[in-house]
Amino acid sequence: MKVHPLITDPLICDVTRGTMVESRHRVHAMICDSSGPLKTWGDPDLMFYPRSAIKFMQGLPLVESGAANAHSIAENELALACASHSGTAEHVSTVANWLQRLGLGVDNLGCGAHLPYDIKAAHDIVRAGAEPTRLNNNCSGKHAGFLTTALHLNEPIEGYLDPDHPVQKRLFDILERFGDESLADTGRGQDGCGIPVYGMTLRALAKAAQKMSEPKGFGESRGDAATRIIKAVTTHPYMVGGPGRFDTDVMTALGGTVATKGGAEGVHVAIVPGKGLGIALKTEDGEKRAGDIAMGWLLMEAGLIPTSVQETIAAHMKPTLRNAVGDAVSTIKIAH
Repeated sequence: MKVHPLITDPLICDVTRGTMVESRHRVHAMICDSSGPLKTWGDPDLMFYPRSAIKFMQGLPLVESGAANAHSIAENELALACASHSGTAEHVSTVANWLQRLGLGVDNLGCGAHLPYDIKAAHDIVRAGAEPTRLNNNCSGKHAGFLTTALHLNEPIEGYLDPDHPVQKRLFDILERFGDESLADTGRGQDGCGIPVYGMTLRALAKAAQKMSEPKGFGESRGDAATRIIKAVTTHPYMVGGPGRFDTDVMTALGGTVATKGGAEGVHVAIVPGKGLGIALKTEDGEKRAGDIAMGWLLMEAGLIPTSVQETIAAHMKPTLRNAVGDAVSTIKIAH
């Protein structure tokens, strides 16, 4: 059997309860710089759907097309276009006002409706006897960005979720270009918000994250767009996630030096513009809790979390699980 020179053991995330390991998660990860992979844990050719971890890249057309400037998209709205937001009142009202400026409404969003991720916001809806709308969907900001770009380029807004629609074809091309791998024969599926998804390797996703950190060779327009997006999400991390969310808390603590974005099924990326680094990971069993902890561990491993902020984000780095009576009963950590 041919052994890939970069394949090593994956990271192991242990869940310990009392005196024994109760569960174990395997995490595949890679750190890249402009020359290629610096360190790999697991299989660099592991194929998976990148899900919402690519939202920063999906925001590029909104800026580079001129749509963001033409429609006066504010920096916090640009961050929301790259978000998996929690559906708080601030998230929902920002998307609603954005659509209103476009002359559009909630029914133009192609994403479905679901209760907000934020528990308080979800309770408010239930308590009022109301139903969630598409504005509450964690991807509503991204879809508002899609609609803005289509309007600006005189493309139909109907059917913008279809793989052959110009909106989606642009995203496909960006993923191929940034990941430096053909996606012609990879997996095909549909994301939770209805857009098409394409299989990518761990290597391709890490490369894509690295190129967002140091967007050279793409032309001035795309390079400026990438820089502007990273500034937006790190300046407005609340819009990217919400209260208590890993990406929001970590980006806030790190003060703009690192941009992180998680996705469903345990996918996560980090973009480090000051150092030209890209980090990507995928938990083998799709468990988000392991993905967050592993990303925190990788940021520590790369020397990107100063001692002064480690305590601030300790709940994400080394979480303690409690039972119903409040006793600490379990810990989760990378066991290497």
